[in-house]
Amino acid sequence: MSAMLQITNLGKVFRQYRRERHRVLSWLGIPTPGAEEHWALRDISFTLGAGETVGLIGLNGAGKSTLLKIITGTLKPTLGSLAVRGRIAAILELGMGFHPDLSGRQNVYHVAGLMGYTAGQVNELIDDIHAFSEIGEYIDQPVRTYSSGMQVRLAFAVATAWRPDILIVDEALSVGDAYFQHKSFERIRQFSREGTTILLVSHDKQAIQSICDRAILLEHGRVVMQGEPDQVMDYYNAMLAAHQEQKITYDPQAKALLSGTGELVFGDISLLADGRPVEKIDVGQRVHLRVTAHCKQAVPDVVIGFLIKDRYGQDVFGTNTRHLQQIAEAPQAGQQLCWDFEFDASIGPGTYSITLALHSRNGHIDRNYAWQERAIMFEVINQSHPEFAGVAWLGANLECTQHHE
Repeated sequence: MSAMLQITNLGKVFRQYRRERHRVLSWLGIPTPGAEEHWALRDISFTLGAGETVGLIGLNGAGKSTLLKIITGTLKPTLGSLAVRGRIAAILELGMGFHPDLSGRQNVYHVAGLMGYTAGQVNELIDDIHAFSEIGEYIDQPVRTYSSGMQVRLAFAVATAWRPDILIVDEALSVGDAYFQHKSFERIRQFSREGTTILLVSHDKQAIQSICDRAILLEHGRVVMQGEPDQVMDYYNAMLAAHQEQKITYDPQAKALLSGTGELVFGDISLLADGRPVEKIDVGQRVHLRVTAHCKQAVPDVVIGFLIKDRYGQDVFGTNTRHLQQIAEAPQAGQQLCWDFEFDASIGPGTYSITLALHSRNGHIDRNYAWQERAIMFEVINQSHPEFAGVAWLGANLECTQHHE
């Protein structure tokens, strides 16, 4: 796979000077003492291959925006190198490049011109851009009269009117309505199939896992993890509660992430059918998920939840004892807790995993005692139902009548 974007040891520092004259002296290459340095990026290295779709994630302040501005050429790196092959199209900010007093149509020509396209090239596609954006007569109204969703529609339509070699999409798409999000992601998938390299910046777990081949996680301006999207997203979700000083460990052999503050730890975990541990179950079969935990330190309350994921890491079903109104109150040190969830596995054939979480009644962001990804793996096979497609068995009934006219 040929590299479309090669980043090597990239770093970016922002300096704050005590006096403005110190800044001017720095422009002339004269050393100025006392400048405060903030490294937004350090030692960033990764490659994007042709036709690859990669997700970029990280907490606020991780350096994502700075990195994207360097890739698109609006910022220069302090250290390292950047090599880009081909044309880049980017949607980094809502309405980026739009002039509020110009009409949507005028802004199409303006923004496309900034992207390097001629008026003649825009003339050929202006009707397609208008149609894809679906903003109707507003195309000839000033952009300042647009809603945020309308700005996203037009910005995306312009940026993707010509298939770029590299497409960068920031969180801007999250502003649009659900219909346009589906439409936009289908165009992104189409570009990917046709060979466009895509860098998608999003906190949307479903988007990252369903679209991306790989994910890169930034923290404090450094790459802390890159790999399969579901594994990187699992690690990112554990980071969300890092202010609790919890430990995060990754077991590469089991491909499982374990995290938590440690007041409670998991004990035995089993999936049962007819009282026996199982690894394969039938569609719709009644099963029990049995989990024990050991209380190492007294806590005010405990909620346990489980989440079933398919082999792509997509959420299939989840619940917890807070939703079921059975919160364990004030467990004491040395106490063992046991839960037995019973449910019908009315899901489609395939392989699945179960993620478990022990947390406070306010959620794992408030207090995450223990979290284990892929605590159990199991397979669903169809032995007793008609053939069907999808991830859920709905047990549809059919009634058909015929009438003579």
